[in-house]
Amino acid sequence: MSESKHWTLKSIAKQLGVSNATVSNAFNRPDQLSEKRRTEILAACKELGYFGPNKAAQSLRRGKFDTVALVLSDSIEYMVSDPVASRFMKGVAAVFEQHKINLLLFSGSADSVNSINDFVDGFICYGRPRNRLLAEQLKKIRKKVVTVDFNIHRSASVSIDNKAGAYEVAKLAIKSPNDHVAILGLRLLDTHLTCRVYDIHSMEIDTSVAHQRLQGYLDAISDTGVKLGDDRIWNIPESNSDFASIAAKEALNSVPRPNVFLCMSDLIALSLMREAIQQGIRIPEDIRVVGFDGIDEAARMLPALTTVYQHSEQKGRKAAEMFIADAHHAELLGYELSIGGSC
Repeated sequence: MSESKHWTLKSIAKQLGVSNATVSNAFNRPDQLSEKRRTEILAACKELGYFGPNKAAQSLRRGKFDTVALVLSDSIEYMVSDPVASRFMKGVAAVFEQHKINLLLFSGSADSVNSINDFVDGFICYGRPRNRLLAEQLKKIRKKVVTVDFNIHRSASVSIDNKAGAYEVAKLAIKSPNDHVAILGLRLLDTHLTCRVYDIHSMEIDTSVAHQRLQGYLDAISDTGVKLGDDRIWNIPESNSDFASIAAKEALNSVPRPNVFLCMSDLIALSLMREAIQQGIRIPEDIRVVGFDGIDEAARMLPALTTVYQHSEQKGRKAAEMFIADAHHAELLGYELSIGGSC
């Protein structure tokens, strides 16, 4: 083996005593060489530690990178562990792999997309990023953009009707105007704290998934004649059991204790159900619980969780297909109510 050296197309051709075009053809245009000649050149290049012309330089020259950035709504560490986001990413990856397109995961907490803008063909943005400046950048960027679960009104988008889904599932849980309702919300406030939301009337309602679902819950509460207490909405910063259990314990020990819990994700609902069971609270006899998302674990819970099932993998496939097709319209996907024994 030779000593490690940084080879270029020109220097490797000189080392082998052939033309630049011959080396380039061996890697990129095999039909231009005999099989024997190509095999010899590739074997010699491999022995010397040269694995082909610089792909980055080629991409810059042709202005196409075969790479799409998937801008996540939160940190990569958090999002890859979320079952809903994972299913979505699986759908995106399945379509892109068929078209030999690479996928670059990008944190929604990053400062700017400028660090990757020059090296990708465009962006799929999954949920409104935690750093709202990223959404503003994507409105102005001169590349293809597909948004998911929110709309920047300049390009393609794909979503479900979160407000309608939340309304329907809430109507299943609320049985009487005398019910005591609590909402366990997800990222309603721009904070990393689990806390109560006291003044929803002054809260800025935007187009995020959380606020769409909140509006659906509030409409259902209003239509059933229930009076929602001023301290009966919780903000949970991430959809995981650690944060959700804090809100669940506080809500279950409130006086009077709510008997209906509208949860903005299945993970939050499952955390509440486990905490209730530990406290000896019966479901659905003492409390009724609904979730949102339709993750596999929700169906395995005893009792099974009543929830809104969204086809996350299908959503990912649709987003990727719209990107490839250079679509410029909004696509609204369907959802299903999954009726369990929790309400």
